[in-house]
Amino acid sequence: MSEKDTVRCQIISAAGKRFSHFGYAKTTMAEVATDCSMSPGNLYRFFPGKLDIAEAIATEDYEKHLVVMRKIAVAPDKDGRQRLHDLLFEELRRTYHKLEKDPRAVEMARTISHERQSFANWMLAHERTILVELLDESERRGEFVPPGDKEEIAEMIQSATMKFRYPQLWSKLTLPKLERELEGVLKLILNGLCPRAAADRADAAKHEAVA
Repeated sequence: MSEKDTVRCQIISAAGKRFSHFGYAKTTMAEVATDCSMSPGNLYRFFPGKLDIAEAIATEDYEKHLVVMRKIAVAPDKDGRQRLHDLLFEELRRTYHKLEKDPRAVEMARTISHERQSFANWMLAHERTILVELLDESERRGEFVPPGDKEEIAEMIQSATMKFRYPQLWSKLTLPKLERELEGVLKLILNGLCPRAAADRADAAKHEAVA
């Protein structure tokens, strides 16, 4: 790691601690500079502004998360239905527990989303790539044949599950209630991806009821 990269990491770490403790809005560039034992002028050589530091923190965190998500998407020991379930629930639980640990993270996330729409688009694009990988792998294994363009299907899955990735849409629901809602949404999605399997399950339920 170069000296410049080392200093950038130091700044990101110091700013992250300040944002978590005092909040994004109440943290100044001068305070971050002091924490890093440098002048504000020197700090601006590495980051043009506070929002750029926040975006760097979010990017670093999300890139680590993408590695975990990709492993879930192509897990060799689980079928496509279970992999999609694990993928969506990992996203929900990660966000929920992150906010339990660091409630001030919402403030920073909202600011980035509002001021840097390109960052939100970057995250969604990478999520779609992973969803497409999951659909490709499921098709290759013969688990189900996606009914249409996989990129569009991935986008629709994102739209259907948007609530479970954005805390401002949770209405202060508990994690079990959010998981119950996600289970219901996931069932509808899977019925659309696997219409034949859904019909077979419905027929089996009818036979059991008659018996």
